Amino acid sequence: MVLMKVKFDLQKRVKLAQGLWLMYWVAVMAGVLIFSMGLFFKVELRKRSEMMDNNESHFVPNLLILVGLLACGVNAFGGKVCHDSLDATKFGKWKPMIKHFLCGCVLFNVLLFVTALLCFCLRLSLQSTLAEGLKNGMKYYKDTDTPGRCFMKKTLDMMQIEFRCCGNNNYRDWFEIQWISNRYLDFSSSDVKDRVLSNVEGKYLMDGVPFSCCNPNSPRPCIQFQLNNNSAHYDYDHHTEELNIFTRGCRDSLLSYYGGMMNSIGALVLLFTILQVAVTVGLKYLSTALETITNPEDPECVSEGWLLEKSVKETFSSYMEMIKSLRKGKVEDGAGGEAQGS
Repeated sequence: MVLMKVKFDLQKRVKLAQGLWLMYWVAVMAGVLIFSMGLFFKVELRKRSEMMDNNESHFVPNLLILVGLLACGVNAFGGKVCHDSLDATKFGKWKPMIKHFLCGCVLFNVLLFVTALLCFCLRLSLQSTLAEGLKNGMKYYKDTDTPGRCFMKKTLDMMQIEFRCCGNNNYRDWFEIQWISNRYLDFSSSDVKDRVLSNVEGKYLMDGVPFSCCNPNSPRPCIQFQLNNNSAHYDYDHHTEELNIFTRGCRDSLLSYYGGMMNSIGALVLLFTILQVAVTVGLKYLSTALETITNPEDPECVSEGWLLEKSVKETFSSYMEMIKSLRKGKVEDGAGGEAQGS
């Protein structure tokens, strides 16, 4: 039983071919856009790899780059087929390939859908990667003289200024680590000695944050030290007053940035999947409408196009049988080769 059969005259076939040609080239442009966005996302991950403990996954951006390249190739080929379908002599050379090309298009559509889902799910893996990377990055903030870590201070400061954030979860994370190098501490000072001796690990801890946490929009000069000491500042109460430092954690800011980017890319890939399914369906109708022309010498004759030659269940069963026969053929070829070798 033929599924979703439609009758086509010459005018309908020409309009379908022209419409598909245009849609295919729109899809090529969309493929270029997906490739560009995958490349951009890969660069953005590279820029902040230190904040992710160098464990960031480039699988999704690499997949986007691959999908973009495949989209350009697949749709350029489909556009050429649709262009040549208006000429019976040119279309003849594509007939043997169309069935295999349509099967490849179905697999490509599945790949597109999976890519869109991965874009939406990437936030979950980024969350743990950023949490660990930022935590380690803050520990290395003071190591400006250590090879391999000397740029961590600049990287963290630039990130906190750019994303208007402070610390990992919030600004209080800086209270739990020593972020000032011993090189810049005066150990002859009693205050420094007391702070170091009062800590079990011998670290210089204080209720202060780096300058990059200061909010430039605050009318008050930045209070970055003794944040919990109300008596150290005039007319100040850290419980009630809005602090003039960034209170949002950098993990949340970076997750919002990358999450928003991946949601946008995922939505684009999903829309592109719909377009790709539409052109695949259209090409199937066009190819079957051209194949069922009863009189090739009469281009005005009416032909029939369909989506599936059999029902969905029968089509699925025939594909499974074809796969089984291919596997069986490979096994027999392998057994025959072993027998000849012996």
